[in-house]
Amino acid sequence: MKVKLDELVCEANAVCMGLAPEVFEVDDDDQLHILLPEPPPEMRDRVRHAVRSCPKAALSLEE
Repeated sequence: MKVKLDELVCEANAVCMGLAPEVFEVDDDDQLHILLPEPPPEMRDRVRHAVRSCPKAALSLEE
């Protein structure tokens, strides 16, 4: 699994960061960063939930 971000769509709402802070981080400049682009198996369900919860659908998964 690989997490992808469409930077043109992302509004840095930080929903993903709230659900999986080990994987997503919004910095002081309101930019989203993917800390673990290929999360380990034990985190994948939470990452899938975070991706589905993005209000702008700026995140996607490559399985």
